Amino acid sequence: MRVGVFTPLLARFPLDTVFEKLRALGISTVELGTGNYPGDTHLKLDLLADRRALKEFKQRVADAGFQISALSCHGNPLHPDKDLARRAQETSRKTILLAEKLEVPVVIDFSGCPGDSDKAKYPNWVTCPWPPEYLDVLDWQWEKKVAPYWTRQARFASDHGVKIAIEMHPGFVAYSPETLLRLREIAGPALGANYDPSHMFWQGIDPIAAIRVLGDSIFHCHAKDTQIYAANLPRTGVLDTKRYTDERHRTWIFRTVGYGHSHEWWTEFVSTLRMYGYDYVLSIEHEDTLMSPEEGLTKAAAFLNAIVIRDQPAAPWWV
Repeated sequence: MRVGVFTPLLARFPLDTVFEKLRALGISTVELGTGNYPGDTHLKLDLLADRRALKEFKQRVADAGFQISALSCHGNPLHPDKDLARRAQETSRKTILLAEKLEVPVVIDFSGCPGDSDKAKYPNWVTCPWPPEYLDVLDWQWEKKVAPYWTRQARFASDHGVKIAIEMHPGFVAYSPETLLRLREIAGPALGANYDPSHMFWQGIDPIAAIRVLGDSIFHCHAKDTQIYAANLPRTGVLDTKRYTDERHRTWIFRTVGYGHSHEWWTEFVSTLRMYGYDYVLSIEHEDTLMSPEEGLTKAAAFLNAIVIRDQPAAPWWV
């Protein structure tokens, strides 16, 4: 297991400077955005059309002593606006092709969210079973939009030797372990999870217990924390739509690892990941509005470098 960084938090710096900063923190693994919500500051999909530039980029990463854990193109490929959906889908498709050429095993995306019909303008995230028309919308979404797209996309990824890691996030159809596993059952084993424990916390899901539910479907992992404010919880509940910058009144906010939950909690989280077969990357994602990106990154790197389990376990010599 090793510590990595999702580099959009350092988007104002060129990639060579990013490498310098991360090397100083004892990190040599990056997750790079290729478009859609994460942007493409450090990696352009134009590389697909330029074999020489592609070769030079691979050498640049290798010479810096770095590895790429994943390419990330989180978007809404099921958006009811056909132009928005087409652009998100094209970015995802090209990202898979680029991952193949860069020998990166994982592409990260959102599951997306359709509207309530073919005439819809905006996504419609269904969160309750009543009144009964909500379930009609949900059935239509999964049958007509979710299953056809993700079946094709997972097959495409598999054909190119790449796995798709869906980040469970409210607002999209796969937001919980149950909905992620439903999508995986439809699309097949090439589709799994980019596991972000912060998204579980604010839904009231125990992220450690959820590892036991997800099992070997975890392909990649983000390191990000959430702080719950009990004083605000009775007023709002966990479905809080206040802006992230309204920290005093929100029920929860994203935090740098260790600032939402304890050292003990995170050591158990890391240990349970290993217990269930995950031995890849903890990729730091900074979205803490109380800290600058560089301070949040520095604190997260020090915290995780101290607890990540790197070596393979030895045989139990005591038995």
